[in-house]
Amino acid sequence: MMRLLVLLLVLTMNSAVFAANEIVLGAAQAMSGATATFGIETVYGMKMALEKINKTGLLGGRKIKLIVEDTKGEPVDTANAVRKLITIDKVSVIMGEVASSNTLAAAPIAQESKVPLISSASTNEKVTLAGDFISRICFTDDFQGVVLAKFAAEGLKKKVAATIVDNSSDYAKGLDTVFRKKFVELGGTIVKNNDFTYQQKDSDFRTLLNKVKRANPDVIFVPGYYTEVGLILRQAREMGITAPFLGGDGWESPKLFEIAGDKGIQGGYITSHYAADDLDPKVVEFVKEYKKMYKEAPGTMAALGYDVLMVVADAITRAKSSNPVDIKNAINATKGFAGVTGLITLNKDRNAIKSAVVLETVKGGVYKFVSRVNP
Repeated sequence: MMRLLVLLLVLTMNSAVFAANEIVLGAAQAMSGATATFGIETVYGMKMALEKINKTGLLGGRKIKLIVEDTKGEPVDTANAVRKLITIDKVSVIMGEVASSNTLAAAPIAQESKVPLISSASTNEKVTLAGDFISRICFTDDFQGVVLAKFAAEGLKKKVAATIVDNSSDYAKGLDTVFRKKFVELGGTIVKNNDFTYQQKDSDFRTLLNKVKRANPDVIFVPGYYTEVGLILRQAREMGITAPFLGGDGWESPKLFEIAGDKGIQGGYITSHYAADDLDPKVVEFVKEYKKMYKEAPGTMAALGYDVLMVVADAITRAKSSNPVDIKNAINATKGFAGVTGLITLNKDRNAIKSAVVLETVKGGVYKFVSRVNP
């Protein structure tokens, strides 16, 4: 009889937890620092999703409270932000960082604490290796790097590539490895580039670019983030380098156009998670509502921020619980979720299987849709 009473008490408590009016979620994002536009745009997308969820009662009347912690775009600060969200704010889920190096610093903390951490945009292969509490809704660099290599070799018909790599970034180094391997497999050549590296926060790339210019590649791959990439593009064009530049989703910020300038931005192509000019009704509606809310067009990070919170809300609904372990299990079971950035299905390693798009950088701050590539 006593065991039955205990069981009934536990079930009642679990029901009460889920029936509570507020579910607390955390966002660890760069709201300041070198990648701040990523974090700010991601949070804008999350807040748009939050308003939809709370206004329309998608969680059966329960409300989500979102606590945002600034990672400053740094690994140590990201780890501290995640610790604070877990130990002080007692969040059920953390939606974490865009930059892979920062997510890698935080993932072991979330895994040890048994609190799910789901990234909207960290693409480095190692991110989900920390354990089953770590997941992502974006494609990975092994897919993104292959898409870029194929576009260079088959789309642009290029034969000789140089890669300029941020040696302090796990994201950049991972993309570089995949791109080089695939480009060579497709018959291309990578020029010797042991010296074609830089560090985040570098600002003068002229010496490096002189070496690249002497190597005379017909395409240049720069898998970095927008602040340094913008300077590289500007300085390269000023030095008379005319080869097209390729990059990953780390380029995608309005700041890139501001830093690179109209001349620097010409002849650039990137992989991304969605295109704002896509005619898919879900994208059209998202862009319309985002413009209404923020008076500007949404970039990719906004779309991913929106999707990641919607995926979490869907998982909470399916789990019928606000318990972190239950939500983790539901997140990991996500299949065919129709997001703004495409259908999202998590595989056994908790990586999203989804398509990528190739965009061209066009002066005036525009990313123009070129093609879609399915996995």
